[in-house]
Amino acid sequence: MNVTVFGTGYVGLVQGAILADVGHHVVCVDVDAEKIQQLSQGHIPIYEPGLESLVRENYAAGRLEFTTDAEAGVKHGQVQFIAVGTPPDEDGSADLKYVLSVAQTIAEYMQCEQIIIDKSTVPVGTADKVRAKVAEVLAKRNREDLNFDVVSNPEFLKEGSAVADCQKPDRIIIGTENEASVEVMRELYAPFNRNHDKVIVMDVRSAELTKYAANCMLATKISFMNEIANLSELLGADIEMVRQGIGSDPRIGYHFIYPGVGYGGSCFPKDVQALIRTAGDIDFDAKLLKAVEARNQEQKTTLFKKIHRHFEGQLEGKTFALWGLSFKPNTDDMREAPSRVLMEALWQAGAKVQAYDPEAMEEAQRIYGTRDDLALCGTKEAVLKGADALVIVTEWQSFRAPNFDLIKSQLSQPTLFDGRNMFQPARMRKKGFTYYSVGRNGRVV
Repeated sequence: MNVTVFGTGYVGLVQGAILADVGHHVVCVDVDAEKIQQLSQGHIPIYEPGLESLVRENYAAGRLEFTTDAEAGVKHGQVQFIAVGTPPDEDGSADLKYVLSVAQTIAEYMQCEQIIIDKSTVPVGTADKVRAKVAEVLAKRNREDLNFDVVSNPEFLKEGSAVADCQKPDRIIIGTENEASVEVMRELYAPFNRNHDKVIVMDVRSAELTKYAANCMLATKISFMNEIANLSELLGADIEMVRQGIGSDPRIGYHFIYPGVGYGGSCFPKDVQALIRTAGDIDFDAKLLKAVEARNQEQKTTLFKKIHRHFEGQLEGKTFALWGLSFKPNTDDMREAPSRVLMEALWQAGAKVQAYDPEAMEEAQRIYGTRDDLALCGTKEAVLKGADALVIVTEWQSFRAPNFDLIKSQLSQPTLFDGRNMFQPARMRKKGFTYYSVGRNGRVV
């Protein structure tokens, strides 16, 4: 099948590469000429395990193309994916200007019946707006005879495992009441739907809400667990024991109940805020979602509060070694990352940061540029020298079995703030560390 994907960001690039890999002929369209040139040369602008080789192989095979020519893209595709960004406005609502711009472009160039697929994460009612925009442009062209359908097909990709998620999806949501569109979508996704039927067909608005509901549910689990972790600390309980106790209940499970320093990234923060805004637009007070958002914002200050308390507020001139900048492992994404909240608070207090991350160093450089109070180091060991404490913000696999003797010898004092509960408090005490974690009996010395 000939497929066009508008947008070569995280979702569009992964989706396009995966569809090409199973044999579809995919053309990816973007207005950013420099990005298109880089992609055509095999340079991937984001870090995602497995994506680079997938793009290069399918580009070399001729199944995956990149272009800035929107007209050629529209004429190529039997289906047109809209996979552009929906950044939050100041009020938290999703900005649909890029989505509607693509809709207008498709309508300007379409010459035959089209299925337009909303892949971007969009508020309920967006398909109606896309439909109205396309109809408006077709009317101006005097081409009301051209039939089209707008299908909601939300993505459920996790950064760090997006390729695998796309190759083996848990579910394939198709939002449309047009039976012909359903059949086309089933044909498109047939290679991913062989072992058992993963396709769930529903109306467009239900499909749009499903995406937001899924991310908000996961965000709620994280914020709930962080709230219980904070309570555990005050009550002298161990949140890791509590986690095992409740996770063993199959109604709860172990997924997304790990305490930490809050969620970040491009999805959860934006989607929770957008659904709160959507609710407000119809005069519904989304109290639970507001609490989820408030707890997450507060949780991102947890490490700084522990550091501030330990040093009795005397942070001026102190230096902190930071392990982890990305909001989660296996990505270079620092959007809404807890590391940013921590570093900015430390700088405000007059402290310096020596940071390392396996993948997010360039992103940190892009965000913060050159600063006297930030040193980006080439290894996790290099950040330790002369630092007053080590702070772990992201649970990268390479941080799980460090040389503790080396850490002690390099730090000016053996103090470790663990925002991801990577180590056992008793073990750290035996090794001579002052160790702080999240929700585990407070300070252990």
